[in-house]
Amino acid sequence: MKSVKEISVESKIIKRLQDNPNCLKLVNYLFEDEELQEMQEYANNVSIKRLGYNDHGPVHMRQVTANAIKMLNILQQSGIQTSLEKEEIGTFEDSMCAVILAGVMHDLGMMIGRQGHEEMSVILAKPLVERALMHVFPDDLHKRVVIRSIVIEAIIGHMSSRKIHSTEAGIILIADGCDMTKGRARIPLSINTTPRVGDIHKYSANAINRIRIQHGQKKPIKISVEMSADVGFFQVEEVLITKIESSPAKQYVELYAGVEGQEPKCYL
Repeated sequence: MKSVKEISVESKIIKRLQDNPNCLKLVNYLFEDEELQEMQEYANNVSIKRLGYNDHGPVHMRQVTANAIKMLNILQQSGIQTSLEKEEIGTFEDSMCAVILAGVMHDLGMMIGRQGHEEMSVILAKPLVERALMHVFPDDLHKRVVIRSIVIEAIIGHMSSRKIHSTEAGIILIADGCDMTKGRARIPLSINTTPRVGDIHKYSANAINRIRIQHGQKKPIKISVEMSADVGFFQVEEVLITKIESSPAKQYVELYAGVEGQEPKCYL
C-alpha cells in the first residue's frame, strides 16, 4: 500500500502535467505498475535497513520526478529548448516523458547495492521503460528509441560520475540533488544509532528544512535551500553543487542557501 507522502507527491506530479496528455498517460501507467512499486520499496529496504543510507525508495524517486518536471516547465516558460527540441529530433513532451521515466527509476539499482547502482539501475529499469513506452507510443518506434536513450543517459549520469550531454539528463542530475530535506534522514536516524562513517550525510540532510525551486531573477531556475543549522551546508556544498557543476543545465540555475533567520549565501 502506498504511503500518504507517495500519494501526495503523485498528486503534485499529475497537477503539473495537465497540459501534456502523453505525460499524463505515462505517469498514470507508472503509478499503477505493481512491479515498479515493489522494486522501489525493496530498493529502499536495502538502502535504509541493510546499508544505513538515506531514503532511496518510492518517495524519493517520486520527489526527484516532481523536481525535474518543475524545472523543465520553468525552462519551457523561459523560452529555453530541451536537447531533443534543439536537435529537432523530438518534442518538449518527449523530453518530459524521458525525465519522468528517469526520475521514477533512477535509483532502482539500490536493490543490489550502492556501488555502481547507476549501471544496475539501467539494467533493472530497461524492460520497465520499454513496457511503459510501448503503452504510450505503441505505433511510434522513433519516439520509443529516442526517449529510451535519454532515459538511460539520465539514469546512468545521476551521480556525476559519468559525463552527460543532454539538458534532460542534466535536469535529472540537479533534481536528484535537490531532494535532501530532513524527511530523507528521519527513518535512518531512528533505526541506525551506532556511529559510522558517512553519518554526516544523515545529520546534514536532517538540518535541511526546505528546498524551493522557482523562477529565477538572473537565470531561469532559482534553487533556495533553507536549513536549521550550519551542518546543512555539507549537503549543499558536497552533494548539490557537485551535481549542478556536472550538469549540462548548470547555465540555467542560480543557487542560494542559508540558515533560517540569516542572510542566504549566493553560490551560483
